[in-house]
Amino acid sequence: MLKFLLPVIVLMKFKNDWSMIQMSLGLISYLVGINCFHNMYMYSLGFSLGMDYISFIMIYLSVWIMYMIFIASNKVKEMNKFYSMFVLVNLFLLLSLMITFSSLNYLLFYISFEMSLIPTLILILGWGYQPERIQAGVYMLFYTLTLSLPLLGSLLYLSYSECSLVILLMKPFVSDNYGYMIWYFFSIMAFLVKLPMYMFHLWLPKAHVEAPVAGSMILAGVLLKLGGYGLIRILIVFQKVSMKFSWLWVSISLLGGVIISLVCLRQVDMKSLIAYSSVVHMSLVLCGLIVFSWWGLMGSVVVMVGHGLCSSGLFCLANMVYERVGSRSLLISKGLLSFMPSMGLWWFLLSVSNMAAPPSLNLLGEINLIISLISWSKLSLLGLAFLSFFSASYSLYMYSLSQHGVFFTGLYSCSSGKVREYLVLFLHWFPLNMLILNVNLVSGV
Repeated sequence: MLKFLLPVIVLMKFKNDWSMIQMSLGLISYLVGINCFHNMYMYSLGFSLGMDYISFIMIYLSVWIMYMIFIASNKVKEMNKFYSMFVLVNLFLLLSLMITFSSLNYLLFYISFEMSLIPTLILILGWGYQPERIQAGVYMLFYTLTLSLPLLGSLLYLSYSECSLVILLMKPFVSDNYGYMIWYFFSIMAFLVKLPMYMFHLWLPKAHVEAPVAGSMILAGVLLKLGGYGLIRILIVFQKVSMKFSWLWVSISLLGGVIISLVCLRQVDMKSLIAYSSVVHMSLVLCGLIVFSWWGLMGSVVVMVGHGLCSSGLFCLANMVYERVGSRSLLISKGLLSFMPSMGLWWFLLSVSNMAAPPSLNLLGEINLIISLISWSKLSLLGLAFLSFFSASYSLYMYSLSQHGVFFTGLYSCSSGKVREYLVLFLHWFPLNMLILNVNLVSGV
């Protein structure tokens, strides 16, 4: 594992050399990619770190998105906004994410899970756009910390009762009395906030809207996946209890997904709309994980990867519009098809990928999730039908409102897009649509 972690630590020494950091991260993501493990065994890599297939995919996604963040955030370098500190914060975030995804010990997992919160907060407070970023940062901090304290208590009690916190040695609890139920809720809540589940999602749109493009990309691309990954790891212990409550999570997620889709349809802020659409996608992921079926797990992992690439690309696009127009409002930045014609294609490609059109990974994952949910209960078909319909409608709404119409008269001609920006969008879109050719790479089967 050190051959992945050490380069990131070494890169922190070169924090003043922007182009070197970009190239090195591209090289690291290439090396992580060719180091692909082709079976589902846990590879122990020393220092209580190790990887199985799911954590390998998540580490690959983290490094890939961090590489694209440095290409997309060129404005930080151009305007000299403390870019060496920016590099340092991002690399520290990448390091904590890699440790989180590859830890074999629940306590180490918890510590690095919380550690990733600090650099994200610094990104939002340091490089955000508006004074409201302080409120957004506080929302994010308190939502995450309040409900992750019970998780620490539950892990310490787990260590006391089982005498070990190694993930591989955990055996499922067979009892399901009230004590175990409280323990289960204590353990699971921190991850539900991170996902975020409907009702615990209020920090997400705030954080996304106020964050710089780097913060938005890493938040949508990887940090939301921490919740899903944590659930995969912790639900092993609470299988019996979780079966009793699966109806609760599934019904909240489906109902919440439909409500949030309707909320999406009345957003005027571009970033806010994309942030709310993340809640809809992750509610489906929660449903898939909680019903304990192989289809559900596979679909969840695929949707997590697909959503990470897709919404990260959409945030990139929103930032490109913001840099030119100076506003995130859909009322001002409309008619972009005549303003930036060649960007229209990328808007279209990423919008339809967001609503799970073929050949994107989102389609594959959502088919798997729909199969797993319908085999769990026929009644969920009703919620899924509304969810699929509205998720298509808000994607089309976002595309048509931003691209069509007469553009704002205060705007004057500007660059339709630099090669750097097209490269970032291509690197989001290409894996999102090409990985479906070899599903084994993503689904871990």
